[in-house]
Amino acid sequence: MTPKTAPIWKELRLNNMKFLEKVKLSQIVELTSAEIINGDANDIVTGINEIHFVEPGDLAFVDHPKYYEKALSSNASFIFIDKKVENHMGKTLLFCLNPFYAFNSVIKYFNPLNKQASCINKNFIKEENSTIFPNVFIGKNVKIGSNCTIHPNVVIYENTTIGDNVIIHANTTIGSDAFYYNKKEEKFSKFNSCGSVTIESDVEIGSGCTIDRGVTNNTLIGKGTKIDNQVHIGHDVTIGENCLIAAQCGIAGVTNIGNNSILWGQVGVGSNINLGDNTTILAKSGVSKSLQGDKNYFGIPAIESSKKLREMAKIRQLTKG
Repeated sequence: MTPKTAPIWKELRLNNMKFLEKVKLSQIVELTSAEIINGDANDIVTGINEIHFVEPGDLAFVDHPKYYEKALSSNASFIFIDKKVENHMGKTLLFCLNPFYAFNSVIKYFNPLNKQASCINKNFIKEENSTIFPNVFIGKNVKIGSNCTIHPNVVIYENTTIGDNVIIHANTTIGSDAFYYNKKEEKFSKFNSCGSVTIESDVEIGSGCTIDRGVTNNTLIGKGTKIDNQVHIGHDVTIGENCLIAAQCGIAGVTNIGNNSILWGQVGVGSNINLGDNTTILAKSGVSKSLQGDKNYFGIPAIESSKKLREMAKIRQLTKG
């Protein structure tokens, strides 16, 4: 199947991935050659999203038996699926051999690559008293609040919203594609990102940082958070308010970091992890599971720092003499 070429006016709405115009199920079928099961071709598809973000009216996909039940019990109204299951659970199923490819085809059609000729997109919105230094790239549907400073060589991809009093230092990239691939037949296929990034007010981001946009949703940096140099933040991450993220930290996708949390230098945080409010992770730690707030953690894997330090002291005692 060869995806159709999108007209230049097609795009997805910022946040929650809702279509700008009415899209009939028949249009999705025409794009993907999927077979409708338990549905009507005139039904309206309002948006697309991943299973854990979907809302009624949305289109999702599932391509592994392990996740069939999760998909069918989700809020999605329409689901690409690679098996004709008997229990539809009230969903409209779109049967096809490769749901991932079909879903990606919809993204490509309605959110095509914007081949921008100039460094500053004509639809860029900037509020008063904000300073944009030379050699900054700004994509479509970008909004920058008041009293912001964007230093040289910063790249701000499409669908990024920046609040007031934000500082972004040189060579930082905001809104690059998610590191998200689907492996089929020993080959990794890229999931086309169509999400967004929101940076709330009073945030400062150091030099050489990278913040990925959501796959189909939003990556969020909360109000008052400060990020040091050379930090990577993955897709669909939510960082709370007034956090400190020190240099060379790496935060994997779909992770939530609570308010007033601190990650010291070279901390690594795995994907799909929740850190409670007021969490502190000491330098060079690796977080492999969700952690309660109001505590300090250290080590690989990270555990409460007081316990880890006692363990280290006992090991030193064992090695004496």
